[in-house]
Amino acid sequence: MTDTLHAPSVSACPACVAGDAAIDRAARAPLPDARLVLSVPGAHCAACIATIERDLEAMKGIQSVRLNLTMKRLSVQADAGIEPGALIERLSRLGYDAHELDPGTLSMTETDRQGRDLLMRLGVAGFAMMNIMLLSVAVWSGAADATRDLFHLISALIAIPTVAFSGQPFFRSAAKSMRAGRLGMDVPISLALVLTVAISLYETLQSGKHAYFEAAVMLTFFLLAGRYLDYRARAAARSAAQELAALEVPRAIRLDGDGREATVPVAELAVGDLVLVRPGGRVPVDGVVTKGQSEIDRSLLTGETLPAFAGEGSVLSAGEVNLTGPLTVRVTAAGRDSSLHRMADLVANAEAARTKYTTLAERAALAYAPTIPILSLGAFFAWMYISGGDLRLSVNIAIATLIITCPCALGLAVPAVVTAASGKLFRKGLLIKDGTALERLAEVDTVVFDKTGTLTLGAPVPTNLEDHPEPAASAALALAEASSHPLAMALAGALRARGLRPEKLEALQEVPGYGVEGRWQGQLVRLGRAGWVGAEPVASTAAYLVIADERRAFTFTDQLRPGAGALVAALKREGKAVWLISGDVPAAVADMATRLGIADWQAEALPEDKAAKIASLHEAGHKVLMVGDGLNDTVALSAAHVSISPASALDAARAASDMVLLGRDISLIEDALRVARLSTRRIRENFWQSGLYNAIFVPVALVGWCTPLFAAAVMSLSSITVSLNALRLK
Repeated sequence: MTDTLHAPSVSACPACVAGDAAIDRAARAPLPDARLVLSVPGAHCAACIATIERDLEAMKGIQSVRLNLTMKRLSVQADAGIEPGALIERLSRLGYDAHELDPGTLSMTETDRQGRDLLMRLGVAGFAMMNIMLLSVAVWSGAADATRDLFHLISALIAIPTVAFSGQPFFRSAAKSMRAGRLGMDVPISLALVLTVAISLYETLQSGKHAYFEAAVMLTFFLLAGRYLDYRARAAARSAAQELAALEVPRAIRLDGDGREATVPVAELAVGDLVLVRPGGRVPVDGVVTKGQSEIDRSLLTGETLPAFAGEGSVLSAGEVNLTGPLTVRVTAAGRDSSLHRMADLVANAEAARTKYTTLAERAALAYAPTIPILSLGAFFAWMYISGGDLRLSVNIAIATLIITCPCALGLAVPAVVTAASGKLFRKGLLIKDGTALERLAEVDTVVFDKTGTLTLGAPVPTNLEDHPEPAASAALALAEASSHPLAMALAGALRARGLRPEKLEALQEVPGYGVEGRWQGQLVRLGRAGWVGAEPVASTAAYLVIADERRAFTFTDQLRPGAGALVAALKREGKAVWLISGDVPAAVADMATRLGIADWQAEALPEDKAAKIASLHEAGHKVLMVGDGLNDTVALSAAHVSISPASALDAARAASDMVLLGRDISLIEDALRVARLSTRRIRENFWQSGLYNAIFVPVALVGWCTPLFAAAVMSLSSITVSLNALRLK
């Protein structure tokens, strides 16, 4: 069959959308441990979880099954003899595509200690704040002398350990900043916390009327809330490089000189070794075929085209899938030297470059943070001089200045907006993974699309069934149902939908790399590649049928993703440049560009070509949004200013992206661009509010008209105002 359309790398959700899924079988060798990790990209809903977990738990030797829907990752605890291939075949019968991941590689990304730590400290600060506020009510109500001192002392016993424990993220960060010789944002925060507790303890021991323990704990709580919101906005951004590394096949079947098989770790393979790749298995190394014929699914690496023929002398890359016949491959590169690992290195470099992006909050902090302790220190010395050495008054004014200028509102300005915008877009069907993605998306002036699986659904659709008489179509149906080739499966489904029934054929067999043949009414019939059936190739993707001397072509096209035309039209109206860059052949890419009205396109692009195009656009001063779904897109997705992939994309592509499109309608990207622009406006408004707040209340603190407690109350009001402004996005 022709190789101008790629097989869909991800199946639709079987619990939500009917359809067949492609089979991606793993190596047959049992794992040495009892934990198996599989990627199940087609899982989309709660029904998927119930279906998969219930079916697999019924298998003998399976101890437990857990499907993480967010990461689309299936963890199976099983007896040591259970093979990953058996699980993958069982999933394929349920209608789910799956492939094995290396659990050792993934373990580096599965911990969430930082998030749990921040949440725990936030909870402690919140609980302590409520208790101290209750104690403060008695003081505000008129408690005096010994009663007041007792309440202050109890507040101290709660506040001091709370600030010491919950404030550690700020204290550690401030210490690192000071050692590096700079005044980061956490330096004035730490000073405010320590000095507020210190002056409150001093006032308590001196039987003073005022203590500000509630101010210290309140300050800690609001700052931790902002820090946690920021963390949650970034938590979903996992390393695509680690995901790529996890896709590498952990084991291979090595052949010795006598042809005996031995399953060994890929790390033990050397250049020149012979490995056996069975049908359905993923190629574990880069190498050259020395024996056998088959078809190879290269969609994992290229993102485009249908399976390609492979025979003696064909060059294979790690990560490709052998579909139909066994192959013996001589190793040319394995492990860290393989093409898949080199791609992971490119992705890691691109990710590192993108993290250099400076957010609005960081730019504001660079100008804002150093002035706070300097201003407070200046207030202290000025009042020491004005008051004739009144230490208590001078320290109180310095602390009030620190608290008034403490960047709570600045710390909440971005996370609050990102959280509100993320919730809005998630309800529409777009998941934001990176907290800086909205700011970067608002700057976009150029959009680059992949083709298959991104602008299209990646599923071939027959276009000329009505041109074929019923007897020939029925014979083609019988041949198509005997093959697992994506074109054959699409043709069989379409013919069945037209009410046709297959003819009775004899001696049916699939010829690896070529197609399917059989005998009908004493005549040889074949369905497959043009050269094999003796037909002249047509311009579009096609499967060719020969009956005796009569030859026919069943042509196919790729179905547009819903909203693709509307999105491209909207981008052009907004004045954004639109590119289509694909690994497919020029004819297919040109046809898609014409259908969507895209003037700029590039065909037969390799992963490095896509990344190079992104880099050239950046060098020209453009801010690029990349939208793609395949492994071949991961480098470009990581290198782009901001990136989006559909939920049906490969794990590594989703990991490299800043946003994930959860539904099929791609026009939601237009909504994302609009919300991004609005979010950036809200962030700037929050900064202006914070600046106006400081312009009004800093002079009040400097002239000694507010206590640290009043400063904490005003600071809290500023934080609440910022949060309410962010909620306007909803």
